[in-house]
Amino acid sequence: MKPASKPWITQRLLTLKAYRRDGMRSDLLAGLLVSVLLIPQSLAYAMLAGLPPQIGLYASLLPLLAYAVWGSSPVLGIGPVAVLALMIAQALGGLPPGVSPSEAALVLAAEVGLILLLASALRLDALASLLSVPVLHGFETGATLTIAMSQLPVLLGSPAQGFELPGLWASMQATGFAWHGLSAGFGLLACATLLAGRRWLPPGSARLVPMALLLAAMGLAWAIDGLSRGVALVGTLPPLDLHLSLPRLNGELWWQLAPSALLIALIAYVSSLVVAEALARRRSEKVQAGAELRGLAAANLCAALSGGMPVAGSFSRSVLLHEAGSRSRASGVFVALFMGLAMLLLAGPLAWLPKSVLAATILVAVLSGLKFQPFVEAWRYARPEALLMAGVSAIVLCWSVTAALALGVLGSIALLLQRTAQPHVALIGRVPGTEHYRNVGRHAVECQPGVLGLRIDESLLFTNARSLSDVVQGLLNQERQEVHRVVLLMSPVNSIDFSGLEALRELHAHLKRQGLRLDLSEVKGPVLDRLRAADWQQWFEGQVFLSHHQGMVAGEAQA
Repeated sequence: MKPASKPWITQRLLTLKAYRRDGMRSDLLAGLLVSVLLIPQSLAYAMLAGLPPQIGLYASLLPLLAYAVWGSSPVLGIGPVAVLALMIAQALGGLPPGVSPSEAALVLAAEVGLILLLASALRLDALASLLSVPVLHGFETGATLTIAMSQLPVLLGSPAQGFELPGLWASMQATGFAWHGLSAGFGLLACATLLAGRRWLPPGSARLVPMALLLAAMGLAWAIDGLSRGVALVGTLPPLDLHLSLPRLNGELWWQLAPSALLIALIAYVSSLVVAEALARRRSEKVQAGAELRGLAAANLCAALSGGMPVAGSFSRSVLLHEAGSRSRASGVFVALFMGLAMLLLAGPLAWLPKSVLAATILVAVLSGLKFQPFVEAWRYARPEALLMAGVSAIVLCWSVTAALALGVLGSIALLLQRTAQPHVALIGRVPGTEHYRNVGRHAVECQPGVLGLRIDESLLFTNARSLSDVVQGLLNQERQEVHRVVLLMSPVNSIDFSGLEALRELHAHLKRQGLRLDLSEVKGPVLDRLRAADWQQWFEGQVFLSHHQGMVAGEAQA
């Protein structure tokens, strides 16, 4: 056994040596750049979630290490994200007496991690398909506008609070639309600085603007003694304390947060997987969906054990890692190390950071990704899906994230059922001089006397099988000539469930009562195997032809 282990050790040492020569420098640079961006975002998103700012910093340390061990993407930036912060804020409303938001955030992170871990164990990678593209676009747009609106009072130094539009408007009316001039000055100047940096500076320099802005804002607030002038500040952060502890074991609290945790877990996985796969395609790499589930589960469990909040993959940080040349998941480790150093060195100065400046960083960050083009494209292509997209956005704005996601999933299912409720059956004829058969409504074809050629364009499932006989009979009624036989081209049919089998039996009996015979052509092997396993020969009296042309020729010979 010892001689066999030597080559493995040698290979590992060579790999480490090659990484130190080629990859470590890139990962170090990428980690430094992302940590600069992550510091203001972590503080801002924790504040957005209604949590103390240091919670966002804690969520940016050990979770990154956990994802580096169990994840699969070398560029996915794990940490607090804006959409999850909004969902967390709504989930933490109406907590039981004696439970602080920080304690509830730990429980929420633990539940999210356990849900993702269970999904990984059960190999439920298909969870991503629950959210269709219209629902995702609508949710992202609604969440972006909601986040922006919720930060307007903070930006202007107003005591108003709220996320949904009705609640925010009522809060602003109750406070008399009050605002604080100096706080608003800090916030508006910060917005102008960030926008100018994005507009006029090269990308490499623009990435450093948020950190430079924070340093300048802290210095200015200290110089003018902003606290005595009424400027809302972040306040003194507690010292770095990452001792591990279990979340609060309160059955009522865990049960109350479970529905929100399920939705947060779904959004965290879907959004992270979309970002990871999009960047993997740019790099000609592959992302393992199962590994992403495990990595996100481990990251959220570490956040629950180390005083953090639920985390996911961030698009902005992931793109920055990709553009900075990240070579491996070790870049996430370097991000965590730089973040830890920042917490040790900048804890004092961060106390002077105006909250309105943090609100400005959130506003500019989220509004930069706001896109209305998908609504226009969807309206041109499929108006029901465009209406679903707009409806999800409106529900997020006016009601809640949970209701929007639930109704979005139900709407997607309803549209799917509507599209598949009736199988598409086309009347087909032969293209002259060939053995190819096409739709008579789209091509100049020849129809065979005495035989009706039909093509079923989808699988026969419980959602559509019930109307098969009615569709075929409708096409029969349109024929002006006498028909002796019906031949179904089955090549597009990938599956027939039990409802489809019963629909096929009903069609066979229906045609037999009219003196017509039902034949099939080009039935796929797996479909035919299932039909044979169901002993369909006991009632099926027609023939199964290898090609549709053979079936039509046989009909011609009989005629």
